[in-house]
Amino acid sequence: MDELAQSGARVLHFLSKGPASICPASRAGETLLEAQERGTISLDEEILDRMVARGLLLRSSDHISLSQQGNELARQLNAAKRAAASPGMEIGTVAIETDGGFRSVLANLSESPLAQLVRMKTKAGKPFLSTREFDAGERLRSDYTRGQLMPRMGANWIASVASGRRAGGGVAELTDAALSARLRVEGAISSVGPELSGVLLDICCFLKGLEQVEMERGWPVRSAKVVLKTALGVLARHYFPERAANNGSQRKMLHWGSQDYRPSLSGQ
Repeated sequence: MDELAQSGARVLHFLSKGPASICPASRAGETLLEAQERGTISLDEEILDRMVARGLLLRSSDHISLSQQGNELARQLNAAKRAAASPGMEIGTVAIETDGGFRSVLANLSESPLAQLVRMKTKAGKPFLSTREFDAGERLRSDYTRGQLMPRMGANWIASVASGRRAGGGVAELTDAALSARLRVEGAISSVGPELSGVLLDICCFLKGLEQVEMERGWPVRSAKVVLKTALGVLARHYFPERAANNGSQRKMLHWGSQDYRPSLSGQ
C-alpha cells in the first residue's frame, strides 16, 4: 500500500462517519480533525493537502468531509480489511484515468507481475525496474483494459482499430474512451515492434507470470524478466519522450583523434 493509503486510511475511516472540524495542533506541520461524538485525530498537513488535491476530501475554512470519491474509497478500504484475511492478496491504491480525469481506486497488487518485479532489487541494491518502466507497463495495461480488448484478444488482435473489421462489438459500439484506448494500445505496440511486443502483452495485459512466459516460449530460465525490462524501456520512450529527451541532452559527444590531434577553433 502506498504512503497516501497508509497515512490516509485512518482519516478516510474517521470521516466516513461524518464531517469534522479542522483545528490547529501544538506540533508544527500537523493539524487536528475534531468531531465531538467521535473524538479527535491528528494528521500531517502535507498528507491532508495531498488528499484534498486528489479529490478525496472537501475542505472549507474550518470543516472537512469526504467527497463522493473519498466515500467510495472509504467503502473499498473497509471491504479490503474484511478481505485481508484472504491469502495471496495485497491491497493498495492505484491511480487510473477516467473520462473525468485521474482517480484513486483499490487494486490487488499481487495480481500484477509488474508490481512484484518493481520490488525486486539488483545485486547492487537498486530497483530492477525504474519508475518510468513500471509506469509505462501499467499505462499499457490500463489502456488495454479500458479498450475492452480482453474478450476479443487472439490472433487477429493487431488488426487496425480504425478499420472496424472486428466481428461483433465493433468500433460503432465502442465509447470514445474505449476507442481512444485501443488506438493508444495499437500505437504503443507498433512503436515497440513485433520482437518485444509479445512479452509486453503476455505480462502487462494477460498478467502471465514470468515462468509461464518462459515455458510457453521455450526461453531459458530467468530470461523473461530481462527481455521484459528491455521492452519496458522501449515502451517508456514511446510514452514519455520528454524524459528520454532530457536524459539524452545530458550526454556529451566525444571526439576521437590520433595522438597528435589538436582541435581547431572552428570545431572541425
